[in-house]
Amino acid sequence: MNIEKRLKSLGIVLPDTPKPVAAYIPALQVEKLVFTSGQIPVVKGELKYTGKLGSEVTLEQGFEAAQICIINGLSALRDVIGSLDEIEQIVKVVGYVASSSGFNDQPAVVNGASELLQDIFGEKGIHARSAVGVAELPLNVPVEIELIVKIK
Repeated sequence: MNIEKRLKSLGIVLPDTPKPVAAYIPALQVEKLVFTSGQIPVVKGELKYTGKLGSEVTLEQGFEAAQICIINGLSALRDVIGSLDEIEQIVKVVGYVASSSGFNDQPAVVNGASELLQDIFGEKGIHARSAVGVAELPLNVPVEIELIVKIK
């Protein structure tokens, strides 16, 4: 499967990799694994969503924020490995969800990331995952996603 064609068929255009907001790099390859830094829901240089799930951000918006994080993560991966066709397997997704007191639907938010990866990569997109509720995230974003992938 050609991943660039698959992205196009899904109407997804990968942006330039968002610039880090601190002292880190967007992704790092270690042998056959590539680790992304936490990706946030930035679209065209602007935060698409801010706030916490369960108060300022709806479940649907959180789901979409997780998808945006994945698109940014794929951009960072492509910068490191050259082509997303080099991905053999999405190994792990870690999703952090800024949550208001009493909000416990973090898995449903991070499903935005997981379902998109499976839509793009098919069986190669099936992965291990953590969905963690946190009190605060950088820049008041509602979702931050990290990826670990195995390359060919």
